[in-house]
Amino acid sequence: MKDVLFSAIAGQKADYIEIRLDESSSSRLTFRGDRLEEAGRSASTGGNVRALVRGGWGFVTFNSLDKLEDKVALAVEQAGHVGKEDSKFSPIAPATDVVAAEFKKNPVAIPLSAKKEILDEYNRLMLGTPEVQTTSIGYADTQKKVTLATSEGAFIEQSRIDVSLRLTAIASRDGDVQQVGLSIGSKGDFAVVENLHDEAKDIARRAVALLSAPHVKGGTYTVVLDPILAGVFVHEAFGHLSEADHVYENPQLRDIMVLGRRFGGKHLNIIDGAAVPGLRGSFKYDDEGTPATKTYLIQEGILNSRLHSRETAARMGEKPTGNARAINYQFPPIVRMTNTYIEPGRTSFEEIIGGIKEGIYAREWYGGTTSLEMFTFSAGEAYMIRDGKIAEMIKPIVLTGNVFTTLDNIDAIGNDLDMNQGGGCGKAGQSPLPVSNGSPHIRIKNCLIGGK
Repeated sequence: MKDVLFSAIAGQKADYIEIRLDESSSSRLTFRGDRLEEAGRSASTGGNVRALVRGGWGFVTFNSLDKLEDKVALAVEQAGHVGKEDSKFSPIAPATDVVAAEFKKNPVAIPLSAKKEILDEYNRLMLGTPEVQTTSIGYADTQKKVTLATSEGAFIEQSRIDVSLRLTAIASRDGDVQQVGLSIGSKGDFAVVENLHDEAKDIARRAVALLSAPHVKGGTYTVVLDPILAGVFVHEAFGHLSEADHVYENPQLRDIMVLGRRFGGKHLNIIDGAAVPGLRGSFKYDDEGTPATKTYLIQEGILNSRLHSRETAARMGEKPTGNARAINYQFPPIVRMTNTYIEPGRTSFEEIIGGIKEGIYAREWYGGTTSLEMFTFSAGEAYMIRDGKIAEMIKPIVLTGNVFTTLDNIDAIGNDLDMNQGGGCGKAGQSPLPVSNGSPHIRIKNCLIGGK
């Protein structure tokens, strides 16, 4: 295979060429209430050629290696039609490596019928809870092998296994509808989706409890976020702003995201990195062959770096960070997050809530939107904090504000980092890409809460 790929690249007149092959197999199970909507396995094999000529890109996908030289030539021709300037592409040392998939309990070895039996049990437990009207369950596992060959001489074979599960219980009463969900994932360990019977019963119970919870009065509160909601916040509200293609293409964002600018206290450190081992966003090389890194986006409150592909790094005069990722062979690599989190501090949870006379404890996530530095997020659950103690449950709240003001208003960071490995990230039509995000508990002063 190596000789075939390098032979197809040889002799082509381009500043850079890569061929990426993608072999994957997956299984999926989806429930809506008591109805099994999807159950099946699929497999795909394909590849692409990406060529850089005078700053322009050509991109060709294929499902057969027949006449591969012609496909490389077509990508080079495409790039030549659009290229009008000098190519900018950061150099890296070309690697030759084979990276085996990491797994503990391999989901690929588990029959689809056995997976369905497990999910049936969770579904029965949720649907058997009084006032739970329906449920939603989505399970997926994927085994993937990606082969990369470049005109610089890199040849990397990298395999991975990914597992994800989302359970949701939906309760209703007198026109009021509430839901609670649980997202779980792993890098190749089916065991994480087993033995969740207590968790399935618990999310159903909490969904029903929300029906009786009162609304909070809207206003400004001190808010404590749990690791899951804080992780979603740092991913959605700040992580995407750190992707260098967004920054490079948006003059308004370039004026905001100035390296060296202070965005928080010295206790605030935000990291993204695939070199953090064992997580769903972890890998050894990105899809351009750049080794994984651990990047401090914010270090001691100061904007320290951003996330790069080789092209954005060259265009902005910075170093590549190993964040060029493609969801499959049908797409070129673009700048994406990997494992994004707030680094833990030294404060216990009891100390975080201890000084709050009246505040809100927000947990889990439901949804949200961002627009540049403005965000709106819905928590999955919320509780009042009264006199330093967690008090009554309230209806899920909506948090809104400016991300940079909010980062500056984080005045306490816990010592209890937890990573959320459920779900996936979407960008430019490529979704869901395996990532993880997390945080310790964090306390935010002057947080605007929507209520009744």
